[in-house]
Amino acid sequence: MSSVHAEEFTGRLKKIKDSGTLTLGVRDSSIPFSYLDDKQSYQGYSIDLCLKAATAIQKKLGLTSLNIKMVPVTSATRIPLIANGTTDISCDSATNNQERWNQVAFSVTEFVTANKFLSKKSANLKTLDDLKGKTVVSTSGTSNLKQITALNAERNLGMNILAAKDHAEAFLMVETGRAAAFVMDDILLSSLAANSKAPADYQVSSEALSVEPYGLILPKGDNDFKKVVDDALTVVYKGDDIKKIYAKWFQSPIPPKGVNLNVPMSPQLQTVLAKPTDSYDPAAYAVVPEAQKNLGKKK
Repeated sequence: MSSVHAEEFTGRLKKIKDSGTLTLGVRDSSIPFSYLDDKQSYQGYSIDLCLKAATAIQKKLGLTSLNIKMVPVTSATRIPLIANGTTDISCDSATNNQERWNQVAFSVTEFVTANKFLSKKSANLKTLDDLKGKTVVSTSGTSNLKQITALNAERNLGMNILAAKDHAEAFLMVETGRAAAFVMDDILLSSLAANSKAPADYQVSSEALSVEPYGLILPKGDNDFKKVVDDALTVVYKGDDIKKIYAKWFQSPIPPKGVNLNVPMSPQLQTVLAKPTDSYDPAAYAVVPEAQKNLGKKK
């Protein structure tokens, strides 16, 4: 179409049009959002949403084909790699918070989770106060690690906090007894436990340290690129596609072990899908104000 050819693109859209390649940041062990399956293929809920965005980007640019390049990232590298132009979208399980907007942007929210901790049932750890004096692990570069470190100081819990390179390593530390608990988003903890050698050995705390929105990580200040991604996701959210994609990853057997996580769509996620937002403000997520009110209050 002539209108497509007449349009001048800037930022990532120009980069992608010139190269014919969209580069996605992907994770090795963020089940079911972004991970390597038993065939060494990257897949997951966030990757499916990224591929929907990719189709919209290709259409916007008027390209007959678009090469999708997947680059492995970690919690620590995903933001720098977006900021320096190595990756165009990070497709994983990233908490959208105010501090991160200083370096990157986020798409409209794709999921809503809670920061909790996983431990062995035999340890009988129920609340944050039960972790007093214990060795606790979280993943390097995550908001969870930052939050548990702050709560440790604020409530004088005397925890020994370790940083693992990825979620799989953190879980292994609990599995092998090197840490009493792993602090992370509840959906990721449930996924790791469900796919472990002995799922029945683990429990995820009922106490939530915070409630967190996830978004796809995008380049800061590139409003044209962000609009294409957000519009593509909004179309997915408003139709039947999101129900199919959600059911595929959260309510069906998934690779590599055919485990069904059996996680129904939360009211918070249903709300945000009906009215998409890229807000990091707790007030935008129904259950968050109550959760935030209780944060750090227990003595």
